[in-house]
Amino acid sequence: MKELIKKKKFIIFGLILSIIGLFIIFAEYTAPYDPIEISMEGRKAPSLEHIFGTDRLGRDIFSRIIYGGRISILIGLASVAIGLTVGTIVGIISGYYGRWIDNTIMRLMDSLLAFPGILLALVIIAVLGPGLINVTLAVGVSSIPEYARLARGKVLEVREMQYIETVRSIGVNDFFIMVKHIIPNISSSIWIMASLQLGNAILVGSGLSFLGMGAQPPTPEWGLMTAEGRNFMKQAWWISTFPGLIILTT
Repeated sequence: MKELIKKKKFIIFGLILSIIGLFIIFAEYTAPYDPIEISMEGRKAPSLEHIFGTDRLGRDIFSRIIYGGRISILIGLASVAIGLTVGTIVGIISGYYGRWIDNTIMRLMDSLLAFPGILLALVIIAVLGPGLINVTLAVGVSSIPEYARLARGKVLEVREMQYIETVRSIGVNDFFIMVKHIIPNISSSIWIMASLQLGNAILVGSGLSFLGMGAQPPTPEWGLMTAEGRNFMKQAWWISTFPGLIILTT
């Protein structure tokens, strides 16, 4: 019975995310208003005309959330791709060659892991400057150590297998072994981690935009939208609440 309830919850949650995804993909057709169009209906409460209300400039919040999802999710996907690619390569090299190469790389990764992900991203942003591209790079780079450690651990398991020893003994090129035999055996674990990291990447990216280091006005982005309404929580709670709930959901 408990398992059935868990499965139903998972299905319902997956359905909600799928609906959100479809709304974002087809934003031109699902958004009722222009996301950056200013009107005289500033801070209008949720109604049939504006189901999530309007912000201080009269822009429809529902439309801005739909369009903003493209930016937030794109930041998440791109940063995961950066962390996955670089981290996996670093981890494979470290685990495959071992010895001083492994020690050097892992000490560097450990030093980066000593900082919380968002703090490391803030340091990178401080160096590169604000902007969507820099936020994506910062979030991606801050996740590299986690992928590197996972890839290294899996490589240490795989490289001791008999068939790996066999192909190495007959003089097969290291690069060929990594691409043909190592990566296929560790890819499933890497992809699982990437799927779990996507939500965190969106959260960190939105957090940086909330702090004013990512998307800039009038760009619709979930973190920025949440920040824009923080001074109106008593008078217009919906400005920050709905973007915040979407971030929480994803």
